[in-house]
Amino acid sequence: GRWEAALLGPVLQRAGCLQRCLGRRLLPAPSAHRASRAVRRDFERREPYNYLQVAFFKLKRLDQAVSAAHTFFVANPQHLQMREDIEKYRRMSGVKSDSFRDLEATPHWEAYEAGVQHYDADEYLQAVSRLEESLTEALSALEECRALCEGPWEDEDEEEEMQPGLYEAIAAHYIQVLKCRQQCVLEIATKPGRISATEDFIPSHLDLLQFAYSQVGNQTLAAECAASYLLFYPMDEPMLEKMKQYHTELGKDTAVAARQNIRHYMQRSLMEKKLIYYAVEHLGETFNDPDLWTPDELIPENLKEKYREDHEKQKQETLDVEEREKRGPLPFEGIAVTMDSQQMNGTQRVVFDRVLTESECKDLLRLTKAAGEAGDGYRARRSPHTPHERFEGLTVLKAMQLAQNGDVEWRDAKLLLQASEKSRKIIESYFAPGKKLHFSFTHLVCRTAVDGQQEGRMDLSHPVHADNCLLDPEGQECWKEPPAYVYRDYSGILYLNDDFQGGGLFFTEMDTVTVTAEVHPKCGRLVAFSSGKENPHGVWAVSRGRRCAIALWYTHSQEHAEQERVKAEELMEQRAVEQDQPDGDERQRADRSSRSSSEPPAPSRGTKPADRRQKPGSGRKQHPKVLRVRDEF
Repeated sequence: GRWEAALLGPVLQRAGCLQRCLGRRLLPAPSAHRASRAVRRDFERREPYNYLQVAFFKLKRLDQAVSAAHTFFVANPQHLQMREDIEKYRRMSGVKSDSFRDLEATPHWEAYEAGVQHYDADEYLQAVSRLEESLTEALSALEECRALCEGPWEDEDEEEEMQPGLYEAIAAHYIQVLKCRQQCVLEIATKPGRISATEDFIPSHLDLLQFAYSQVGNQTLAAECAASYLLFYPMDEPMLEKMKQYHTELGKDTAVAARQNIRHYMQRSLMEKKLIYYAVEHLGETFNDPDLWTPDELIPENLKEKYREDHEKQKQETLDVEEREKRGPLPFEGIAVTMDSQQMNGTQRVVFDRVLTESECKDLLRLTKAAGEAGDGYRARRSPHTPHERFEGLTVLKAMQLAQNGDVEWRDAKLLLQASEKSRKIIESYFAPGKKLHFSFTHLVCRTAVDGQQEGRMDLSHPVHADNCLLDPEGQECWKEPPAYVYRDYSGILYLNDDFQGGGLFFTEMDTVTVTAEVHPKCGRLVAFSSGKENPHGVWAVSRGRRCAIALWYTHSQEHAEQERVKAEELMEQRAVEQDQPDGDERQRADRSSRSSSEPPAPSRGTKPADRRQKPGSGRKQHPKVLRVRDEF
């Protein structure tokens, strides 16, 4: 009918115009220049710069090689090989420091970070300038991203045999474009090298700007930013109070309006959301809304019900996790579960605190010092994993032998046995109640930063690995075969100190570069996890001081139980007999020691004082405006 011609006629004219434009720019057959999804993904990850740095290096064009390497590394900060390459470049003579620059730096992120730094330093005049620049550049980047969404149709289900008809095909392609445009706000809000976007990126600019403008005395622009912010969150009480204040200061006759470009941005976004939600409701589409501010009334009722059901299901799953964690209970009083698997973005991971007291940590540290002075079996050497650290290790049997020779205190050597056994009971009760865990290996390990060799360091204290299989990040597989310790089932690290820099444990995806969680060492903290491919992990570089911990591995297989431990316990029993000290008394003292080590410290009830100026984010609950990054540790 006529409506069809009226609708599709302009579409055909626009397509013809676009073809002519592409033909002039790209010469004939412009479709040949369209990149595949895989190629686009490589460019998003800056993969070409990885190849460029190698090519420039071979051509002996060092400055260009360094810039290419740095540009790739900014977007891939956990890429271990590039970390090592950059470290090598820093050591090379003739490499200029200004060559370490990001060739793909996005203007809005540079301006935004500078603006936030000025804002945090109460330098509001400079903050206003950089934040306005960031907002302008961000909106410009958004338009460029949206234009790129108008590409060819990408069929996500290539095996589908049934081809859609004319209108279904038009609708599907159009909705794909709309969803792509909606996701652009996440793209501009994600800093290169980060996984997740900064929430409420555009509204947060307005929130920061209204406060900064009020501090420099420009109430007119402060009110304009507040009115613009209220487009997104019209019921935000703190901002409504601010608007009342601005109206009073400016006079009720003064008209205050939201910025036109912000109003256009929001109205266009709402129009697109409305069309997408229609497709979700009637055409079976799916949609992950990137915005927190989307009005509830825009979401269809049946979808609201589904979201409620999903929320209830997620809530129930959380309760189930909490119930699982309550099982046991843990065999010692006062031990706290600080982080569980869900909080650590993985499976079979947990962090316990208050496993040891401060005095017990000091006793075990004294054991490492005395053993080091004795020298035998504990001589400091370069770490097998990095030339920048010294590595010292002590087994439970060696500790007992040193005690036998009088080189270390018996009670300190015994504490090593007790602390590791206490950890075993905790991990067994949490992960495998009713199923015996045997020690596979126990190692008291210290890593010490080598003075004068830390500047520009980019390597790790311990590279990413799994404990019972050989990790293959390229093939996304972990091979359970020798020389891996395939019989290990659970792993643990009991930390003894935190007076050093770096040395934190981190978990990654199978690719070994995407960090999912981090654990910071401190006295008495026990991190435990299953030893398989689900938990690749590594240790950040120790850049200053000495990091000491008891590394623990466990197995369900009795045939692979730690034989050195059996001998160490025999030596301890022999010592008890020689001292004519019944083992029962020792055990009672051990139990008292365990209870004392699990007494929780007095809770700190101090709260962070409210900011004297009530900066954005200081008192809000519904929409926190202290910019936080999703799912990042």
